[in-house]
Amino acid sequence: MLCLLFFLVTAIHAELCQPDGENAFKVRLSIRTALGDNAYAWDTNEEYLFKAMVAFSMRKVPNRETTEISHVLVCNVTQRVSFWFVVTDPLKNHTLPAVEVQTAIRMNRNRINGAFFLNDQTLEFLKIPSTLAPPTDPSVPIWIVIFGVIFCIVIVAVMLLILSGIRQRRRMSKGPTEVDDSEDKCENTITIENGIPCDPLDTKGGHINDAFMTEDERLTPL
Repeated sequence: MLCLLFFLVTAIHAELCQPDGENAFKVRLSIRTALGDNAYAWDTNEEYLFKAMVAFSMRKVPNRETTEISHVLVCNVTQRVSFWFVVTDPLKNHTLPAVEVQTAIRMNRNRINGAFFLNDQTLEFLKIPSTLAPPTDPSVPIWIVIFGVIFCIVIVAVMLLILSGIRQRRRMSKGPTEVDDSEDKCENTITIENGIPCDPLDTKGGHINDAFMTEDERLTPL
């Protein structure tokens, strides 16, 4: 009688948990890739831990607080560590909706990954999207960074204006002295024509040519 009951339960479980079955999910683990030489073997103990983590996740969903480990069925386990699982409702003898299972897994994905020392890339629920990591708060508020950048730009602009003003003042102060120096150089220049030095023309005070002076002007200058 007990053997008949056992075979009956096994047949029901096999019918509920099938690859690509209704509300069934495939899981693929890459233990060797994740842990290397520290990789562990997948056995019945690890399978029991997986069922426990799924049952734990389901108990977080409203109206599923009575989920037990026995309600999680695993089938088609391969040596490369991939398998299918479903969560059943023993009272109604059917599998729980995929939406509820998906919600429970997504809510507790980090807890499940941590139990097996894996992550979303090495412990894959093929029909369940990976969860996004919670956004990290920056150590420095963004507005302080923006304010600092604008403040630095203003300081640089003010410094450039001050330096340009100083350069213009220096140029203006050097301009008249340079003109005077050039004029003085022109005045002191002595030209030589036909080997005879000639005095330059005095453009400021004028210069009197003796050839055009009358005899009275030569004798009695004003």
